[in-house]
Amino acid sequence: MTYFPIVLILNADFALSFARSWIEGWNQHDIDAVLSHYADDFELASPLIPSIAGESSSVIRGKADVRAYWKKGLAQIPDLHFELKEVLTGVDSLTLYYRGHRGMVAEMLWFDGTRMVKKAWVCYQETGSKAPSF
Repeated sequence: MTYFPIVLILNADFALSFARSWIEGWNQHDIDAVLSHYADDFELASPLIPSIAGESSSVIRGKADVRAYWKKGLAQIPDLHFELKEVLTGVDSLTLYYRGHRGMVAEMLWFDGTRMVKKAWVCYQETGSKAPSF
């Protein structure tokens, strides 16, 4: 017999509520409010991790290490503010597209069965780059 994993389809109501709460937490610089959306052992991948946290793999695991990383980041950017542009939903996932201190950011979040973030990957706009016109 073949068993299939449970697929969590995130609806628009959940996605928008999550996005608003997440953005509000960041804009208030409330790391605990932001971390309340994440599983204890979640994984964060970002190209800024080596320069801020000194982790060459660009990946941090667990709330304690991510809290320390985000705290360092907020100390370096005390006026940090995000402006949400789009919320995209997928299977077990959503992507937040927002304007941050470096330009546009796409944050891809994967959820576990309890709707807690288990993995997050962050992609930043390259300084001075623009989307090509087709």
